Amino acid sequence: MNLHEYQGKALFAEYNLPVSKGKIIYSADEVTDACNEIGGTSWVVKAQVHAGGRGKSGGVQLINTPEDGIKFAEKWLGNNLVTYQTDAKGQPVNSILIEECTNISQELYLSAVIDRDSQKIVFIGSSEGGVNIEDVAKNMPEKIIYQGFVYKDDSLNENAENIAKVLKLNDQQTLQFIPMIDNLLRLFIEKDLSLLEINPLVITENGDLHCLDAKINIDSNALYRQPEAPVLEDAFIPSAEK
Repeated sequence: MNLHEYQGKALFAEYNLPVSKGKIIYSADEVTDACNEIGGTSWVVKAQVHAGGRGKSGGVQLINTPEDGIKFAEKWLGNNLVTYQTDAKGQPVNSILIEECTNISQELYLSAVIDRDSQKIVFIGSSEGGVNIEDVAKNMPEKIIYQGFVYKDDSLNENAENIAKVLKLNDQQTLQFIPMIDNLLRLFIEKDLSLLEINPLVITENGDLHCLDAKINIDSNALYRQPEAPVLEDAFIPSAEK
């Protein structure tokens, strides 16, 4: 079962992972209150669909006034967003995530999947974030690391440092990264995930690591162990089908 970005980030926050302050809205009438609650003078609005490529398709926008957010919500809520990962029909936009802006210094890539052969959780890291990781693997394989982990294994710190080197993290960032990997492993196991992806994982202008996006899939075969999962399933709104 796929989770939306805002749902994935709620899980990240639950596991002490750094995420932006945000608010999910379901109608244009909620935009102004959401912006005021978040604070600041500029925000990012993101259409919530189960597909990548939202930014290139107009589904992510930087706004400087709540009025701009209202226009964005009126444009997308109840309509379909087409990206390179959807079919020609696209996917219905039932909700929009409004977030505070993050000052980005660098974009990285981090994900985790299950490797059936080694029976380990494998983290994939790259210094090239914010792009299609398949393209990086094809054109710049030296910038990707595949590192297996066994939860609570003594080699966790060493393995996390191996990824940190490929990500070109400094000592301060590596000290942030090691507990981040530990928390992501706990999340992966305790919530029965089949995929976890942060693209991009960013370094802020202050030099801190920050999860700017969240893609999470829960193993459908394990849903009986996750009683809260059914309420996370995206409701289909017939009016959004066009």
